Amino acid sequence: MDVEQTPQLKASGLSMRAPGLSWWRRMKKHRNLYFMLLPTLTYFFLFHYVPFLGISIAFKDFQPFVGIADSPWVGLKHFIMIYQSDDFYQLLTNTLLISSYRLIFGFPVPIIFALLLNEVRKQSVKKTVQTITYFPHFLSWIVYGGLILSFISPAGIINEILKGFGIPAIDFVTGPDYFRSILVITGILKDFGWGAIIYLAALSGIDPSLYEAATVDGAGRWKKMIHVTLPSLIPTVFLMLIIQIGYILDAGFEQIFVMSNPTVYSVSDIFDTYVYRIGIEQANFSEATAIGLFKGIVGFILIVSANRIIKRSGEPTLW
Repeated sequence: MDVEQTPQLKASGLSMRAPGLSWWRRMKKHRNLYFMLLPTLTYFFLFHYVPFLGISIAFKDFQPFVGIADSPWVGLKHFIMIYQSDDFYQLLTNTLLISSYRLIFGFPVPIIFALLLNEVRKQSVKKTVQTITYFPHFLSWIVYGGLILSFISPAGIINEILKGFGIPAIDFVTGPDYFRSILVITGILKDFGWGAIIYLAALSGIDPSLYEAATVDGAGRWKKMIHVTLPSLIPTVFLMLIIQIGYILDAGFEQIFVMSNPTVYSVSDIFDTYVYRIGIEQANFSEATAIGLFKGIVGFILIVSANRIIKRSGEPTLW
């Protein structure tokens, strides 16, 4: 039996009917939007949920011609092999260091860029800067990495300029001392413009009356940024930080795969590149899956821990 609705409820579009019926009516009303969402849902289902069926490979001696179901169970054998491997601690160290450098030096850059861009009043300049900084994100690492290597190679533009000033050429490509810095800097240059989009969106949602009140109180542009803009941006910053921490064991496979070489494996080899070599090149699917599962578990623990710590501070979190 339907509950009688007041004129105010009808006018506002709210309903007190059964939740299931209301949900179905909303589905029918907005069916075009759900159809637009369908390709995204299909993508995540096929490439992020269906692969879960293969997790059991990590606990088996997987043989492709036998199949997953008939491959023998070996328990934690592959996890123990990974832990006892001579490469494990080097892989873990490289992965954590590269990811930490990206987080420490790369995470603040989109925030600072968004704050600076938000202060630009001339729309033509603002749009031009946005377009230029967004563009590298749409280049694949094959193209972008190739351009970077052409600049820093022994016969590249940078070394040619150094030679012109009488400075000896620097071995950027095969020098382990420079490789991690190059990874972090080029990664920041490629994605900081794209990463600033979410912060610009958050800045556009700040109530203009806050700035008007600050102006009445005599605040200049700098004080408005410190006392109005930054506090309004902090919830978004914390949410993005939680997400970034969850990916701390993903140090950027594509970039490292394109830009590294055997001479810098000691500082560049990470879990993802190791998985590629043993999983694709050596067909050791079980050990590769075990490493992937290890990364997933660690990432889950980190993102839950970060969410809980930030939640205790009173800031908005993912859940």
